[in-house]
Amino acid sequence: MESLSVLFPSAFLALALSHFVALLSPGPDFFLLTGYAIRYRLRGSVGLCLGIAAGNGLYILLAILGWSALRQFTVLFTAIELAGAAYLLWIGVQLIRYATTSLALEKVQSHCPSLPRQLLLGLGSSLLNPKNALFYLSLMTALLGPKVTLLQQTTCGVWMLSMVLVWDLLVVKLISLPHTQRFLQRYIGWIERTAGVVLMGFGGWILWRFLM
Repeated sequence: MESLSVLFPSAFLALALSHFVALLSPGPDFFLLTGYAIRYRLRGSVGLCLGIAAGNGLYILLAILGWSALRQFTVLFTAIELAGAAYLLWIGVQLIRYATTSLALEKVQSHCPSLPRQLLLGLGSSLLNPKNALFYLSLMTALLGPKVTLLQQTTCGVWMLSMVLVWDLLVVKLISLPHTQRFLQRYIGWIERTAGVVLMGFGGWILWRFLM
C-alpha cells in the first residue's frame, strides 16, 4: 500500500494532463457549445455545460465500477454510434437553420432554449459518443493500474468531471463577454454555419465508416 501511495501522485498527474489535453481538442461537444453560446450566451448555454458534464460523469462512474465489458458489447456500441451520428446530423442542421434566421444579439435572451432542453441536448451529445466511454476506461485502467483504490479512482473521477464543467463554462463565458459579442455580431451566421457543418461532418464520418 505504501508503494501504491507513492506512485499515485505521478499517475494522477499523468491522468490529469492527458485529460486536459483531450479537453483542448475540439470535438462535437465544443462545436455544439460554440454554436449555442454565440447566439444565446451564458443563459442559453449553461444547461448544455451541465448536460455534457453529466454525460461524462456517467461514463466516469461506469469506468470506476469496472465496466470493462463495454469493449465486448459491439452491438451496443454500433447502435450508440449510429444514434450519435443521427444526433450530430440533426444538431448540425438546426445550427444551420439558426444561421439563416436574422436575430439581433440584443434580443436573443428572450428566445433562449429552456433549461431542460439545454440539459437534454448536452447530455445527448455526451452520451451518444461512445468514444467518451472508451477514453475514460482507458485512462482509468492504463494510467492508474489494477491496484488503484476506490478512493483514488473517485478522486480522479471528481477531478475530471470538475474540469469538464469548468472548461465548458469558461468557453461559454468567454464567448459571452460584451467585447467578444460585439466582435462576433457580424459573423454570427457564418460561425453557426461552420459549427453546423462540422457537427454534420462528425456525423457523416461515422456513417461513412459503416458504409465502407
